[in-house]
Amino acid sequence: MSRTLGALAAVVLGVSLVTAAPAAAAEAHAFPTEFPLPDGFMPEGIAIGSAPTAYFGSRADGDLFRVDLRTGAGEVFSQGPGTPSVGLKVDWRKRLFVSGGSGGDGRVVDARTGAILKSYEFAGDTNTFVNDVVVTDDAAYFTDSRKAVLYRVGFDRYGRLPESHTTIPLSGDFVLTPGVNNANGIAETPDGKALLIVQSNIGQLHRVDIGSGRTTVVDLQGEVLTNGDGLLVEGRTLYVVQNRLNTVAVFSLAKEGTSGKLVTKITDTRFDVPTTVASFGNRLYLPNARFTTPPTPTPAYNAVSVPKP
Repeated sequence: MSRTLGALAAVVLGVSLVTAAPAAAAEAHAFPTEFPLPDGFMPEGIAIGSAPTAYFGSRADGDLFRVDLRTGAGEVFSQGPGTPSVGLKVDWRKRLFVSGGSGGDGRVVDARTGAILKSYEFAGDTNTFVNDVVVTDDAAYFTDSRKAVLYRVGFDRYGRLPESHTTIPLSGDFVLTPGVNNANGIAETPDGKALLIVQSNIGQLHRVDIGSGRTTVVDLQGEVLTNGDGLLVEGRTLYVVQNRLNTVAVFSLAKEGTSGKLVTKITDTRFDVPTTVASFGNRLYLPNARFTTPPTPTPAYNAVSVPKP
């Protein structure tokens, strides 16, 4: 398949959004709710900023793929380093922050040109999987699923990128356990004063003090985040993708991020092991990673969108 996918490949499904404002509903209704990614791409991360553009990373070779949400047309705009591109976030400066998975690194890419702005070597050994990233006002924070740390890339007062990173050890309730997926998805708390990370292999959500790295388990009233993967916080709402369960759990959070209450769970017949989630307007967008599909060069991959509850 061509690495450039035209708008004719998009599949448009009619979804009524009667609760949205008329203009927003009309615009969202016109967007494709399912669109293809390149064959063999093996997607994992997704990032969407203020513009109707989604960015995806490839587990296969680290390529970055850009899609116009209005049409479903997409293209590879930045060639990968041959190692994975996993979690992604884009900031208002049009910088795309990319987690390097088993490469133990992260990089920052110009979301317009695909040029690499900075690269950071986080781990000095092979026991690493840099899984996800969140961008705050003053830094980007990366998780490592095989180490009890966060990697911090701090910005100066003008938002400029540094030459090096700092490592924040995680302490408190977070305990590294056997298995490759410990710390995974990451987001800010609603008040912006702390971070949240999901520990996939035991289904816990942790609140992280940014200054000290001390963690406390978030009280989810008994809910277990089995296969918890990507996180998204909007206002006081937390979305947790539970990849192999083909489910997005939706919680109402305390503003400090210390507790949450389950509101609903989103499922869809089109989900095929979605890994993470981003939003635009009144819809959520998820890449289907298809972990249960053999990773050959030919499998088809796609992304889908669903209405916000």
